[in-house]
Amino acid sequence: MSEYLRRHTTRASLFTHSPIHSFAHYNMQLITPAPWSDYELIDSGKFTKLERFGLYVLARPEPQAIWDKSLSDAEWDQRAHATFTRDRQSPERGDWQIKPTMRDPWTIAFQQQGLNLTFKLALTTFKHVGIFPEQANNWAYIYDQIRAFNMPQPKVLNLFAYTGGASLAARQAGADVTHVDAVKPVISWARENMEQSGLDNVRWVVDDAVKFVKRELRRGNRYNGIILDPPAYGRGPDGEKWVLEEQLNDLLKACTALLDDTRFFFIINLYSLGFSSLILDNLMRQTADSVPNAEWGELYLTDNYHKRLPLGVFYRFSSVSLLNE
Repeated sequence: MSEYLRRHTTRASLFTHSPIHSFAHYNMQLITPAPWSDYELIDSGKFTKLERFGLYVLARPEPQAIWDKSLSDAEWDQRAHATFTRDRQSPERGDWQIKPTMRDPWTIAFQQQGLNLTFKLALTTFKHVGIFPEQANNWAYIYDQIRAFNMPQPKVLNLFAYTGGASLAARQAGADVTHVDAVKPVISWARENMEQSGLDNVRWVVDDAVKFVKRELRRGNRYNGIILDPPAYGRGPDGEKWVLEEQLNDLLKACTALLDDTRFFFIINLYSLGFSSLILDNLMRQTADSVPNAEWGELYLTDNYHKRLPLGVFYRFSSVSLLNE
């Protein structure tokens, strides 16, 4: 290690059992979730990943796993209960080859850091199964931030909220949660997750995220926490077009204007091959008046053969420093 790195690299975070490298000036981090009994990244390589979700092992495409597999193809075939194959005419979609021992849908549990959640999983034509395991670190962050506010029912807004992992973490911590997604079946899925987790009273909104945020600004509403997980491309319920590069800057400005002035946290995640965490850092420092306790960098998972798989970039900041908790 160079003398510069010896002087500028610090111990990083309470949020992971894996090392995080943090540069003092920029606070750039690599973050991975703590071990999770119902999830395991078994192997990765050849643009695929082999994962265990509870009782079942799945093989799915992963464009960033450009290295070789550690296990043989025969071992992958033997272990996988279901394997996803892309459609040649429509690469965003595909089909699952499922073994008779596979049950679909099924549930898994998440029990960490005060959280006790249950998620329904299912095999979709878009290769997704209803959960992004690398986000477990953010769920713990959300839970801890809300508890640290020490106030009754802080208001949390979750945009592009999918099946609700972040919404449920916020609700279990005691927040008043508004969950916004443009896809009605996904909202229904999130509601199932809420009920299976023994929770209630999440506000479900089927709407275009940009339109919803603009209406909230006009109404004068404010939130203690805002979470964004926008796709690269998407459509709203009325056909509204979402293009990440074209609209993210304006949406970030609107969202930060919705934040409470005294007790707040903000999280954004991006999974787009063209986006660096440096882009998020530049955007946030220009957008927000201040970004206290800022953390930004990459989310990743490590397979059983010590290969680290990058799974998106993140930026988060808060009025509360959890390092002092």
